[in-house]
Amino acid sequence: MRRLLLSLALILATAGLAVAQMAPLPKPGPGQAVATFAGGCFWCTESDFDHVPGVISTTSGYTGGRTAEPGYQQVSAGGTGHAEAVEVIYDPSKVSYATLMDHYWRSVDPTVKNAQFCDHGDQYRTAIFVRSDDERKLAEAAKRKVEAQLKVPIYTQIVKAGVFYPAEEYHQDFYKKNPTKYKFYRWNCGRDQRLEKLWGKPKGDS
Repeated sequence: MRRLLLSLALILATAGLAVAQMAPLPKPGPGQAVATFAGGCFWCTESDFDHVPGVISTTSGYTGGRTAEPGYQQVSAGGTGHAEAVEVIYDPSKVSYATLMDHYWRSVDPTVKNAQFCDHGDQYRTAIFVRSDDERKLAEAAKRKVEAQLKVPIYTQIVKAGVFYPAEEYHQDFYKKNPTKYKFYRWNCGRDQRLEKLWGKPKGDS
């Protein structure tokens, strides 16, 4: 199934009248850079990147599709071609693009196609959206390394970055605004359980 049905009901109850309010898209400041990743549920991807030193901001949204100005209901229903994704603004003097990718790979299951954990459909695919030839080379090299490590096909797409549409305001920082509901969703979706099985325990865990 896509997102847990119970979780979706909780989301809509939380959203209320804010459903139609789209979030603004932050712009990088001087010396800052942008990276875009799709890793299934954008609440989880946003939370994972927010904890990386050197990351300045994260914005949940939609990219990689055909429909202009899409909303959550359109994207989650499938058919727009968009993926749930997160745009990351970061300080390259504190964290490199390669390091961001290292964190990305260990926050997703790249061995499945058009799905992540309990969410299914191409809107939940994994993808790295690159902005330069250098980023593409780094991403392709990292993908080959992951494939050699896991010894299975890797379905994560590496594609040119296009228009990024910020998601509705209630999706931004969802894990902070609704920590209980977020934790309920993440646990029941089996994300961390699968990641530990695939990659081992996160560094720092005993």
